[in-house]
Formats: sequence, structure tokens, C-alpha cells
Amino acid sequence: MSVLEGTWTNEYITTNGVTLHYVTQGDGPLMLMLHGFPEFWYSWRHQIPEFARDYKVVALDLRGYNDSDKPKDLSAYNMRELIQDVRGVITGLGYDNCILVGHDWGGAIAWNFAYAYPEMVEKLIVMNIPHPAKFADGLWTIDQLQKSWYVFFFQLPFLPELMFQADDYRAISSSFIEMAVDKSAFTTTDIEAYKDAAAKRGALTAMINYYRNVFPAFFNPQDRPEWGLLTVPTLMIWGENDAALGKELTYGTEEYVQNLKVRYIPNCSHWVQQEKPELVNQYMREFLSGQA
Repeated sequence: MSVLEGTWTNEYITTNGVTLHYVTQGDGPLMLMLHGFPEFWYSWRHQIPEFARDYKVVALDLRGYNDSDKPKDLSAYNMRELIQDVRGVITGLGYDNCILVGHDWGGAIAWNFAYAYPEMVEKLIVMNIPHPAKFADGLWTIDQLQKSWYVFFFQLPFLPELMFQADDYRAISSSFIEMAVDKSAFTTTDIEAYKDAAAKRGALTAMINYYRNVFPAFFNPQDRPEWGLLTVPTLMIWGENDAALGKELTYGTEEYVQNLKVRYIPNCSHWVQQEKPELVNQYMREFLSGQA
């Protein structure tokens, strides 16, 4: 780990009616990182010090997660609100645009933000999250429906929260350890950090509410931007052994993205930037420098 790691700081910003926590390090152009489920800013711990050499890196706690505000209304977690959070963070930090990096749900937000505000995204980097149109198509296939069973379970009230709380948040641990190819990528300290974040009052319901808004986000054009041809230069990094999202969801993405680079990482799970951080950082570097 970089010697720069100890210099990151915790900050807060109020935007779009919520106060969001973030960790930041470095100076220069803005690199904004958006985590997935069931994570928080910590999932970028291997990338923050690396890219702080050249950027002001901001790793956000999305609304509902960890130390960010956790609105109670289900509607607070629809895609349009999430997009406005990102816009407010960029402008609130004094920037006109950023390098936008997202994984899982953070990647879904990043895709939609790039469509809504392409002028505010210099380059887009998404990890193990397909283009939203490809994911919507995938939900009509048996293979992806089987992989996405939990999306339907999360539509239920109360039960998903109880499942995650059971046996000292064992489901949080399982989400990482059982899905990972390289189990050693997650230490006991890492898992405890994720459990502690999920155990904060109101966090579990807030986190699951993203999924309770998933169908409007992907199937109702009134609740998200129009997915035409995206002109923002885009890098997709994909761990090939993703148990939740099939690799086939990446095929045909070039139909929606004018300037696309895809990097597949074999023997790697959904948790790509944590399981293969050196390779992910290398691919990001190459893309940002124009070498790939």
C-alpha cells in the first residue's frame, strides 16, 4: 500500500438536500469514486493513494451508506436523486467536470450521470456493471434472472434487513468472501469495516432501497436519462468470475458508447478493484494517459 495512505482525510458536503461523507486525498483535477453494494468509500482503499499522486481523489459514501445521510423515504433513492447528488458534489467542490469512477451500483449511477451531464465527465471508468440498457436486456434472460434472484428478494419489506442482520451480519461477510476468487483479498479488518458500516442506524434499509427502486431506474424512461450514444470516453473493467452479473452483459456495449475500451480480468470476481488492485490501477492509468 502506498505511503500516501495515511494522508487521506474525512470531509462532508451538503448537496441535493443531504449531507454526504467522503474521503479525499491529493490535489489537481477531480477524480470522483462511487462505490457499490454493500460497500462504502472503503472499497476504493487501493485506488485512493495511487491516484492521489495526480488527482484530487474523492471517494464518496453514497446517500444511505456509512456516514452519509440516510433519508427514510423510498423515493429518496431513485436514480434522478442519485444523479443530482453527484452533480452537487462536483460543483460543490468547485469543479466543472471530473474523472468519474464507479463500481456496481456506483457504476450504474456513473453511467446514468454521464448520459445526463456528459459535459461534466471528462472520462468514465466503470467496473463490473454493464451499460444500463444491457442490464435491462439481461433481465429478460434465464441466466441473468437466476443470477439476479436477490434483486427480487430485496423487493420484500423487512425480510432482507433481517437476513443481513442475522448471525452478526454474516451475509455481509459472505457477500465478499464467498464471491471472491482470491479469498485473501479481504482481511478480517476489511470485513469488520463493512459490517460496521452496514450496522449503522438506518443504513441497511437505505442500502436495500436502491434495489427497491431498481425497476423504475432501468425500465421507466421518466426516472432516468435517455440511453442514446454516449460520447464520453469510457473504460469498462470486468472481473470475469462475477457471480452476480454475467460477462455476456458486456457484449455489444459499443452500440451505446462511441469511444469504449473493455478490459477483462480472468480469475477475478465482482469485487474487481479490491481483488486485483494492481491490475485495475494499471488499466486505469493506461486509459487516463491515452495508452489504451
